[in-house]
Amino acid sequence: MSNAELARMVESEHPYRGKALFELSDRIPLDDDAATKVAMLSRLTSLRRARLFDRVSLAWSGIIALLAGETEHSRAAAYEAFGALDAEEQRDMLDYLEVTTIEQAHPRIA
Repeated sequence: MSNAELARMVESEHPYRGKALFELSDRIPLDDDAATKVAMLSRLTSLRRARLFDRVSLAWSGIIALLAGETEHSRAAAYEAFGALDAEEQRDMLDYLEVTTIEQAHPRIA
């Protein structure tokens, strides 16, 4: 599927939206368009409310994937997406990542 098709699945709250987001996330290190789409999608209220586990939402997983992409574009997109979170959510995410600023976060995705 194309990046646009996967993004539409996420936006439409398709039952496989999580899998679609993860597929886009896997493309981030080699595809700036995928990174841009993941950053955009992380702003959706539905993804901010959808929990993978504990405090971690689908939106957070997208931001974490952007950080882990470790490209200039993906990191910049991650900082913008993180900035779109409300202050409490930002504090929770920094606590989860065990850093004091988002720029310090360098998560690894296995």
